[in-house]
Amino acid sequence: MSMIFFACVVRVRDGLPLSASTDFHLNQDFLECRKRLKALSSILARYPSRGTAKGRNLSIHFLSSGDIACMAICSSSYSTIMAFCFLEELRWEFAASYNTRSINSASRPYAFIEFDNTIQKVKHHFNSSRGSRAKGSWERVEEELRLQPPVQLQLEATELLNGLSNGGHAAGHVEVAPTYRMQPVTPLGILSLVLNIMCGALNLIRGVHLAEYSFQEDHEGIGNVIAFFLPFLACVFQCYLYLFYSSARKVKTFVLLFCVCSCNIYLYGLRNLWQISFHIGVASLSSYQILARQLLEKQPDYGV
Repeated sequence: MSMIFFACVVRVRDGLPLSASTDFHLNQDFLECRKRLKALSSILARYPSRGTAKGRNLSIHFLSSGDIACMAICSSSYSTIMAFCFLEELRWEFAASYNTRSINSASRPYAFIEFDNTIQKVKHHFNSSRGSRAKGSWERVEEELRLQPPVQLQLEATELLNGLSNGGHAAGHVEVAPTYRMQPVTPLGILSLVLNIMCGALNLIRGVHLAEYSFQEDHEGIGNVIAFFLPFLACVFQCYLYLFYSSARKVKTFVLLFCVCSCNIYLYGLRNLWQISFHIGVASLSSYQILARQLLEKQPDYGV
């Protein structure tokens, strides 16, 4: 299939990864290509601004501009012009969000992990519609590539093989998996966790007792059992979202809140209004705490 599989933004001088798309391909060719990309990212300063490393099934394209470079893994059949249109779009989006000072001051891998949402959106757009937004820049990029063709590499090139074992400090950075440091837990956050655990336990106990009765005598009560178990799971995931970073946290938070509210309203009759209000209130407090707790040292957006 002709498509973009993976994209990332790295710092040119040392290959430090700044952000990347969250892709989970287990294909051996892809995993091997990722290793080559990591090695290549540590030696980008040696090459011109545009380059392509060709392989049998997959290719790596890179575009360097100033302090950053955008890199992508595409199927070998994917249009080279379209790949560089994609990288141009990605470079513009990143430059519009972060300035040179914040890029140079980044000291840990994936310091701009929140940019992965933008990478995914742009990648999805190019994969789904062949980048209709890029049609305006197609001729310009095609002319630039004709006048200054990208440097051609092979995925099995000696430089890349050496980079895997002799990448030094920069390669060591590239190999590190993204780490997510969250802001400190607040007292109100701890309270929301305790209340959430309590609500989850209540839902689980009521659900188990009702399930024993429903499966033996009242099979029509299965809906109520589900309505108890779903908020239990929602409480567990709310605790997880508060304690650990996850992409698309806002969407997940609202989905969990909607689940708790809907199930408690459904249980009206088995629960009185005060109980329903308590469970919805705890879920709302937990949702607010999840959204309020951000990544530590998250860089602000700067217009360019």
